[in-house]
Order: sequence, then C-alpha cells, then structure tokens
Amino acid sequence: MTNPLTLTNDDRGVATLTLNRPTVHNAFNAELIAELSAVFDRVARDGTRILVLTGAGHSFSAGADLNWMRSMAEGSEADNRADARRLASMLRKLDQLPCPTIARINGHAFGGGVGLIAACDFSVAMDSALFGLTEVRLGLAPATIAPFVIQKIGVQHARRLMLTGERFNAALANRIGLIGKVVGVGKLDSTVGEIIDLLQAGGPHAQGHVKELIRLVTSHSGDPDALDRQTSELIAALRVSREGQEGLNAFLEKRQPSWIDDGKEKG
Repeated sequence: MTNPLTLTNDDRGVATLTLNRPTVHNAFNAELIAELSAVFDRVARDGTRILVLTGAGHSFSAGADLNWMRSMAEGSEADNRADARRLASMLRKLDQLPCPTIARINGHAFGGGVGLIAACDFSVAMDSALFGLTEVRLGLAPATIAPFVIQKIGVQHARRLMLTGERFNAALANRIGLIGKVVGVGKLDSTVGEIIDLLQAGGPHAQGHVKELIRLVTSHSGDPDALDRQTSELIAALRVSREGQEGLNAFLEKRQPSWIDDGKEKG
C-alpha cells in the first residue's frame, strides 16, 4: 500500500510534507489524519527549521474521502465524535508547531484542505486553484476547521463562504486573507523558496516564541497588566538566552548569526 504521506528533509532543516493520495485528490481518511498527526508530533520534537505542506498530483486536498464519509455516516454519534476529535487534534498540532509552516498550494482545496491551509503560517497558491467550504451542501458544517478558518478570514467572509458553500478562486482567497500569495505557472517553488530564505534569517527559537506570543496576545482577554508582565518576561528571557546573545552579538559585531551559517543554533 502506498504511504499516504511523504516527508523529505534537506540540509537546511527544511522538511517538505506531501499529501500522497493523488488518485483521490489527497482527500482525508482516518489513516491520513493519523499519519499527519504523527508527523506533526515528530516535527515538533526533532528541530525541523521550516515545514512545507503540499499535495501530490493536481490537487492540494479535496477534503473528506467519500469512503471515509460513508463509514462515518454509518457510525454512531460517539464514533463520529471521536473521529472529529482526532481531526481537530491534528489541525491544532499543525497550528501550534514551533517551526514556521508554509502551505504550498499546488491545486484545488476544499473542506478539510482549507483547514490545513488556515492552520499554516504562510500560504502560496497557484492562480488556477479553487477553494470551498462546501460542507453545508452535504447537510454538514465546517466545524473542526472553523477555529482556524475564521481566525484567518474573519467573521464576515466566514458567514458568506460557510453558509453558501460556494467555490471561490485564488484571487478572492488572497483578498480575504486565506492565501498570502497567488502566483502563476512555474512560480510556485521560487516563491516558496523566497519565503524560506526570509525565514532562515531569523533565530529558530525566537520564531517559535513569536508564534506563542501571537497566540498569547490574540487570546488574552483579562488584566492588561498581566499581559504586559508576560510579554516583558518573554523579551527579558530571550535577551539572555544563547540564541538571543548570539543574535545581539552578531549585530554589534557586524557579522551573520550562527543559525544562518548552518540552519542551527550554536553554543
């Protein structure tokens, strides 16, 4: 049986994770969700510098696999609840990875495929790609992907696209914030490469803390003094960390920091 995922790593610490079910447009099933979850656990542990997520063939991901949907329709509510929790957990792991993540959108994305894109930090799409939150057309709701999608596109666009289930093009996806960049034929890899180059200039540990900082600030609804204390504690800790000291010293000495040399923190 063909592995539903392929994972490759280069000498810069960049991992490329490819959804590898092209005959069904890289649609989700229980096996793919479990494999994605396991890979995200591994990436969180192994010091991956940057993760690129893409699809094999002509689609990024068509959402739910028909056979998987059929099996869930025949299952109990408890079975469906457990299955949905596994999908939600997988998306949450992607969203909270410490390394920067890039969705390389090589084709159409629907349903859960849009959820994967929304959970990534960056996204680059072919201008021919189509997108859709089509669950209502099946009598369903985009429930597990909603936290990530709504955070990306906002309530107004979510109401329109989730309630109609309409398909929309890459230009609209870009305007509403789902997609960061839209490119023509032959420009996908070079544009992803430009983002990778920009990301490699930053300290890897600092980037992980930036992602935590964004979650802290956007979810905070309590005492502003408490938020000020937490942000102050973070910058103080980073200034005296090995990576922070290396970055500051490199700036003062007018040289490149060590992580640019080999993609890793030294010292």
